[in-house]
Amino acid sequence: MDAMNQRARQADDDDACMARLAGGDRAALADLYDRHAPTMLGVATALLADRAEAEDVLHDVFVEAWKRAADFDAARGTVRAWLLVRVRSRCLDRLKAPRRSRRVALDDAGLDQQAAPTVDPMTRHTRAGVRDALAALTPDQRVVVELAYFHGLSTRDIGARLGVPAGTVKSRLWSARERLAGILLAHAPGDEP
Repeated sequence: MDAMNQRARQADDDDACMARLAGGDRAALADLYDRHAPTMLGVATALLADRAEAEDVLHDVFVEAWKRAADFDAARGTVRAWLLVRVRSRCLDRLKAPRRSRRVALDDAGLDQQAAPTVDPMTRHTRAGVRDALAALTPDQRVVVELAYFHGLSTRDIGARLGVPAGTVKSRLWSARERLAGILLAHAPGDEP
């Protein structure tokens, strides 16, 4: 089965799982955990550089999924994206919290060195693809993407750091996302003849 069909089948399974979860089915939560926890933990560990804190974030996100499963709208995105957005948001909240010291600076080298605890078969080929896609961005696009996604800065903070208006930052982020999506979709694994 090609990668596109496999992703579509997983999205359908995830949507059904969320419907079961909204109905109070605890087994559905276990299914979601088994499917997505390794990737979520890898993202949280990369952002926080602290395994224990990453595990706390993972727990918090699954508690939220249990409580808010009925709020999930498949028309707005995949379950995987819904979960990962929550992981990223909670990690950024922790990084910005005054009680947390920033002992480790995040940089591209650090992110490349850290691997998820287990390899997610849906993403094992995409890490290099994402790196290559980021390299294909213009320098202006790449810097705003790195500051926004790897360092968690707001558009206003990025604008202040770069000396450009927040609207310019938003425009660069939008064009970078469009370019990244085009590159990644054109080179999706399993799409080669």
